[in-house]
Order: sequence, then C-alpha cells, then structure tokens
Amino acid sequence: MPNKELTTETRLLLAFVLVGIVLVGWNYFYKPPVTPPVTVPAQITQTPVEAPKPEPATPAIKIEVPGQIQESQAQDFTIETDLYRVRFSNQGATVLSWILKAYKDGNGKPLDLVNTKALQKVPAPFAVAFRNQAPPNDPNKGLFRVERSGDLGVTFEYSDGRTATKKTFQFMPKSYQVEITSQVVDNGVLLPHELTWRGGFGDQTIVNPASVEGTLYYDEANSKLVKNAVKAADKGPVTTSGQYSFAGIEDKYFAAVVLPTTSGGLGTTTYSDPIPNAAGAEEKRIGTGVGGSGFNSFNLFIGPKDDDILKSVNPKLVTLIDWGTWFGFIAKPLFFVLTWTAKHVTGENFGWAIVVVTIAINMVLFPLRFTSMKSSKKMQALQPQIQAINAKYKDMPMRDPRKQEQQAEMMALYKKHGVNPVGGCVPMIIQLPFLIAYYTVLGVAIEMRGASWLWVHDLSQAETLAIRVLPVLLVVTQFVQQKMTPSPGMDPAQQKMMMFMPLVLGYMFYYQSAGLVLYWLTGGLVGIAQQWLLNRGTPAPEVIVPSPPVKKKK
Repeated sequence: MPNKELTTETRLLLAFVLVGIVLVGWNYFYKPPVTPPVTVPAQITQTPVEAPKPEPATPAIKIEVPGQIQESQAQDFTIETDLYRVRFSNQGATVLSWILKAYKDGNGKPLDLVNTKALQKVPAPFAVAFRNQAPPNDPNKGLFRVERSGDLGVTFEYSDGRTATKKTFQFMPKSYQVEITSQVVDNGVLLPHELTWRGGFGDQTIVNPASVEGTLYYDEANSKLVKNAVKAADKGPVTTSGQYSFAGIEDKYFAAVVLPTTSGGLGTTTYSDPIPNAAGAEEKRIGTGVGGSGFNSFNLFIGPKDDDILKSVNPKLVTLIDWGTWFGFIAKPLFFVLTWTAKHVTGENFGWAIVVVTIAINMVLFPLRFTSMKSSKKMQALQPQIQAINAKYKDMPMRDPRKQEQQAEMMALYKKHGVNPVGGCVPMIIQLPFLIAYYTVLGVAIEMRGASWLWVHDLSQAETLAIRVLPVLLVVTQFVQQKMTPSPGMDPAQQKMMMFMPLVLGYMFYYQSAGLVLYWLTGGLVGIAQQWLLNRGTPAPEVIVPSPPVKKKK
C-alpha cells in the first residue's frame, strides 16, 4: 500500500473520532478508585483455635433499662427550618421525607432526598441496624414516645422493658447541619448499631438515578475519599471500619454524611436493595449504614455539594465534588472562571457565561489556529509535489528499505517550504481537555443544575424540546466550517466520509447536556469567523508544480 501523508481532513476525521470516544467512553473508562470491601456475613461463627485471643476488656457498665416506654398509636409530624422540611414518624423514629426547600427536582417540585417508593421495601431512613446479634424485639417496629424541644429539636424514646432505644435530632437554624445521637441498651449493656439510609438517595426524577448514587467514606489514614457503587454489595451488605473523618451517601449534586463527634473510629455499611423504579420494574438501589457503637454522636450534613457550604462545615468535605483525576486541574479553574463571569459579566446567567468564556478560550488559542490554517494552505500548494513523491514509491511494499527515502524526501519538502505536517492537529488536540473540563463542570457543579439560558431550562441536562435546537445548529456550523476550510489532496472517498462527519458529531452531541453543546457550538462559530478573516486577508497560495524528471543519457 502507498504510504500517503495524512491530510488536514484526515487529521480532522481522527479528531472527530477522538471526540466521540471522549463523549461516549469517558464514564466507562474513568471510574473513581474503590477500596476492596470486606463482606460481613449475617452471623459470625468464631473458631477458638484460629481466632487470636482478645485482650482483656474492661467490664461492661450496666445501664438501667427503664420500664415500658411506647405510644399507643403511630403519628407523623414535620419539623421545618429555613432550609429543610422534614417529616418524621414515631414508628421506628424514622424519616419519611427530607425536602431541601431551596432546590427543585426534575419535575419542578420541591426536592425530596428520600426515595418514597422504597419505604414499602426497606426500613425508612435513620432506622437502626445491628451488625451482629439483634435484640429480641425489633426497635424499628416500635412506637416511640416523642418529646419536642422547641421548634428545631426532637427526642424519640422506646423501651420494651429489656431493650431501650433513644434518638435525638437537633436542627440548626439557617444551616444544613443536624446534631444526631442514637443509643441502644439491651439487658443493661450498650448494643453496637448503625443508622441507615436505604433504597436510594437524591433526585429520583432524573434519568437512571441509580447510576449516580454511591456510598463513601473519607479514610483519614490515607487522606483519600473512597466510594462504593451499588454493585459492591451484590453478594450482600459490605462493611468497613476505621478512622474515618466522615461517611455517608451521595448522588451527583447532593450528599448526606455524618461527621463523628467522638473518638473511637467509625463503621459504614453498603447495601443493595431491589426497589421499584419509575417504570415499576425492580432495580438495585444503594443504601448505607453509619455508626457501629452502642452510643453514636454525629454532626450530620445533608445538602448540596456546594464548594463554599462544604468548606464551611469541614474543609475535607470539598472532596465530595469530583473534578476528575486527569483534567481536574482544568475543570476546577474553569468552574471558578465561569462563576466569576456569571456574577460580574453576564448577570448570573451561566449560559452566556459559557459563551463568553468559550470565546475567550478561542481567542487565546487563535495564534495556534492561525498557524494551523496557514499550514493547511501551504499543504494545499504542495499537493502536486506530495502526490508526485507518493506516486514514485507507490508500488513498493511497506517493508521495503527504500520507503525511508520517501519519508526523507517528504520531510525535506516540508522543511524547504516551512510546513509543519502535524501543525493542523495541535488546536484540535488542545480543545479536547477543555471539552472534558466542561463535561465535568456541567456534571458536578451544583450551580449548573437548573441553570437556564434562553429556551434551555437546565444547562446540565439535554434540551427538553421535541427537536433539540443546539445540536441541529451545531451540525449546520460544522458543514459551513468544513466548506470554508482548505481541502488539500482529498480523494473522493475522503470527501464522502467528511460529508457525514458533521452528522456523526451532531448525533454524539444530541444526547449531551445543553451546556456542553453550547460550548462546542460557540467554538464552531468562532472558528467560522476566524477562517473567514484568514481567507479574506491572505491570498490563495500558488500551487507548486514539480519539475518533470530529467531523463538520464544512455
């Protein structure tokens, strides 16, 4: 086969393919690090011969268990703060609804972090779970006595005469923090337990909510955040323990984590429960349990993954916002630039902020693009000589040593006329990290969730119109840009393939977030303007025809 030099269009084709790989395969190839979990069986059988001898323990202090403490009937009540509206039930001292008043779900209703469809399948949030031996009577079925302390505090207490359970919730005004304690005493001894949140978490109105939910804990010893997906618990609940700064559950934009207020370590469990989805079919949904002591004392944060809010609670909580491993150094600064632009330039409108920042990026990259455009024109002028060199060696096999002479002649030709054969790839390659950075920002920044622009209701999601306008405009701009760009040495097969590339690119972007499409569309419009200026300001290069070969005398 002839060794043809890659043309600008071929390199553009490769860039488009690379963009497709980035858009389609990013979530598949990039996965957060997961620490191998340890599965704890329902019952633990100790083998005296193999098990190490425990150190002498301090004798347990007997705690007096009160007599019968319970209500005669179930009751619900609501505690409302500046930021929350939480509905409690005295059956099990659990939560039936936890609404964030400042946020809406995908249907425009107040955002409830509790998956209400799971309440018939698994215990409601803040039910107790026991790792080892459970008490004879399940406290989650008991009717707790409720004692209110002002408007923002509540104490639940239940006792059957042998097992006594007590929980307290103290909300803070104008804060996403809640002080929580839980205690279980069985036959006078503190019984280790966890508080659970099972059946899913976060906005249940988005497409495939299970795919963006996970459990997590911050390992103090290794200074890193460890996450588990629902598949980690496919074979049963998975539990870990250690010196964890916090642990809990999350989705893309919200989290519920506990920060222990006492020393002694923290345990966490990941659950996988079959829960009906929006279509009525069962799917595995993630859940978590946190605690592990007979008496647990937590500072609970439950709210948005907002950088400023997280930092004010605990600086380590900012690790909940996943800016990415490879291009986080671009994504995070890009987010702050977009935020500053929206605040000071575009009147709190993130759509126009994306447009302004994208134009600025393309202006900074204009010297590289200008060099690329000039290189394309020079390549166009050299096509007759390039074709002559390729024709000279076209019948030689690829392993023929004389093929090196072809490369040497080609490089000498480029050097003579000041052409960089890979110069056209540089601007497109530089665009890819910004594409990934925009993709990340639109996927993790809470400020982008629900941000509107003209007819777009949410820049972090795909358009909701029957025909999505931005991807259609993107296809049109790609066709225009393709027609305006010089096409040196393109054969008919390449021309036909290039005609389909705008359609392929439009299809790939059709299902992406509107903000990401807006970024690429804006970059295309800027590219059209720059190409027009170059075509208007520089004359067409003179085609350099190779001299006919001189016949050797016999």
